[in-house]
Amino acid sequence: MPVELLKKGGETFSTSPLVIKNPKDYFHIHTYGGLTKFFEGLTQSVLYATRCINPDCEENRMWLPPRNHCPDCFEKMEWVEGPQNGTIYTHSTVLYPGSNFRLSTPCPLISVELGGVCTKLMSYLKEGDPKIGMPVKAVFNTKEPTHTILDLAWVPIEDN
Repeated sequence: MPVELLKKGGETFSTSPLVIKNPKDYFHIHTYGGLTKFFEGLTQSVLYATRCINPDCEENRMWLPPRNHCPDCFEKMEWVEGPQNGTIYTHSTVLYPGSNFRLSTPCPLISVELGGVCTKLMSYLKEGDPKIGMPVKAVFNTKEPTHTILDLAWVPIEDN
């Protein structure tokens, strides 16, 4: 691929990004600990959120991604089923991913706003072109789950 050069202020810059292969031969083992229920839920087409059970806490909406303890009052959270329909709050498209990026590119990354949830959930749009305000629904990888956040994606909700 030819590299295009741009001259600015006496300096020369490349207009094309440098792309190299950087193979890795290591792996990382970790536990999800108290968040295991969230990742198990993805394999069952359930989006689990958490909610503070402290009646004196100001924040009683759901949290996604879930938290073990309330960030506001530090009490233990309870598990609840979260909504599976939302809207795209913002988006960005990955064209040149870093190492170990496991999705194909271009990859539309989206921030999903869900009713009753006090946070935005980062994920990716599996089909279509993202637009702010676009209604989307969750889809789950249940056939060959990876037990990662990649088992959750979103698709546009078709108008009937």
